[in-house]
Amino acid sequence: MELFSAINPSPDLHFLSLRSLTDCHNLAPPNLLLRHCPRPLKPLARYRLLCLRASSTSGVPDLPATVPEQAGGKLVVELIGAFNELTDRMNLNSTSSSVILFVTLKLSIPILQSFPLLPDGRSPLSKALSVALILADLQMDAEVISAGILREVMETGGISIQEVKNQIGISTAHLLHESLRVKQIPSRVDIFDDDSSAALRRFCLTYYDIRALILELALKLDSMRHLQFLPRYQQQMLSLEVLKIHAPLAFAVGANFLSLQLEDLSFRYLFPCSYFYVDSWLRSHESGSKSLIETYKDKLEQSLKNDPILTEMVEDISVKGRYKSRSSTMKKLLKDGRKLEEVNDILGLRVILKPRSGTDSSEMGERACYQAGEIIKSQWKEIPHRTKDYIARPKPNGYKSLHMAVDVSEESKTKPLMEIQIRTTEMDKLAAGGTASHSLYKGGLTDPEEAKRLKAKMLAAAELAALRLNDFPSSNYKGIHTDQRGRVFGLLDKNGDGRISIEELVDVMEDLGVDAAGEDAREMMQLLDSNSDGSLSSDEFDFFQKQVEFIRSLENRDDQYKAILNDKLQNDDDSGLIQVYSEELGNRLAT
Repeated sequence: MELFSAINPSPDLHFLSLRSLTDCHNLAPPNLLLRHCPRPLKPLARYRLLCLRASSTSGVPDLPATVPEQAGGKLVVELIGAFNELTDRMNLNSTSSSVILFVTLKLSIPILQSFPLLPDGRSPLSKALSVALILADLQMDAEVISAGILREVMETGGISIQEVKNQIGISTAHLLHESLRVKQIPSRVDIFDDDSSAALRRFCLTYYDIRALILELALKLDSMRHLQFLPRYQQQMLSLEVLKIHAPLAFAVGANFLSLQLEDLSFRYLFPCSYFYVDSWLRSHESGSKSLIETYKDKLEQSLKNDPILTEMVEDISVKGRYKSRSSTMKKLLKDGRKLEEVNDILGLRVILKPRSGTDSSEMGERACYQAGEIIKSQWKEIPHRTKDYIARPKPNGYKSLHMAVDVSEESKTKPLMEIQIRTTEMDKLAAGGTASHSLYKGGLTDPEEAKRLKAKMLAAAELAALRLNDFPSSNYKGIHTDQRGRVFGLLDKNGDGRISIEELVDVMEDLGVDAAGEDAREMMQLLDSNSDGSLSSDEFDFFQKQVEFIRSLENRDDQYKAILNDKLQNDDDSGLIQVYSEELGNRLAT
């Protein structure tokens, strides 16, 4: 404490200067400073101390020295950080896609930062980027992701569809218009009974752009993740709507990731007692910070890759893991009257083998599947009556796979049974095709021919979007790099001379709506231009991008800790209400 008082007269650590922190760093190691500094530590000071610690351990010199403090520099940091985080998760391989996303962020960031916090405590920019990341994880194209960001700008009244059409493009404007139409669908009925909900789903699947549906589903998932601020009756109203309409829709369009999360979150708010009962049982089997399924996935993958016979048969081995969702688990308990430990597929692994190329690759693949099954038997206890060989006896639709159930219990603790599916890459493609038609059927299209037609339309829409987003010549962005880090540099280097000039830096700040763009650009240039030649090379800019990534990693880590804390607090609140009922519920299910 005396150390901080000596170097910083102000009691507010937010105003610790960089020089003071550097002096402090010379007097004591950063870890010691972080441990003994006064609390609460303001975010900027915490960041600077963590930068010092990182630079002392990772070999990155003078990390905080190039962090822009002026308004224009902060907007550029936000722009670059958001663009890189999104493109890291996307399969972005065209200049046109990069330009659409970059222009959208330049347009949206200053507008969203000017609005107050949302009722859930987030900033509008944070919400827009959260939706965009969901869409990026689903591998949606740049137009859909841009529409997801701009929806929040429209919700705040910062832009109109006509302005989106003029500044971004007609396709993105169309997606926004379609998503707003989809948003109104639930208001068409007064009661969410089975018939009304199925009719609405059929209507959506038949008449709306599939990409607009997925955009609306991503928005719903983001909203469901942040319902804590609403009264319980509103949480339940929204959850019922999502459970009856949006979760089945997500399943129908093949977005299983969205479907499972929407269903589980709805289940949590509609039936907290049942959710807590299943969730607490599953969590009781976790060991340390690593999930149970990840532990078994890594163990099996290692065993398969270490087997010399199998590795001679296949070129590649991948193992995917999944938990059965909380809501699906409860449905099975209620439907079959089982106990939790009797449900066979709470834990699931899928082994996908790529056989070595050759004239008999199909036969080789089948042999590899059986070899993998033998390895699994040697590792865990097989439940013979649960084994189903769809390779020797395929299903009528051609589905092939080897299904096994194994007991992974240890001597000291009972664990849930685990289902394992083993198939080749070719079998997996066939299974995915069958799953798509099955998903549409369950989503509300009961006519098989109608489901096939919609599936064809979905594939055609995806192909059209990919064709439209192919590279095109642009006079504004020359020589854009195709590598991940160089992409932003190419977008800022408009004349393609391999350097970012002060004029190009002023241009991007003006696009971001910075009033003193010239002054802020000069200050930022002074910070980043290490050789003082008046421009930024790709190496200088790359070093700056590494610092931006470091800043965002700290922010993301803080968000993760906050989410974990909120989840724990909510579970604690729920447990106070649920504790009285959970034991009774468990007894009822057991009987």
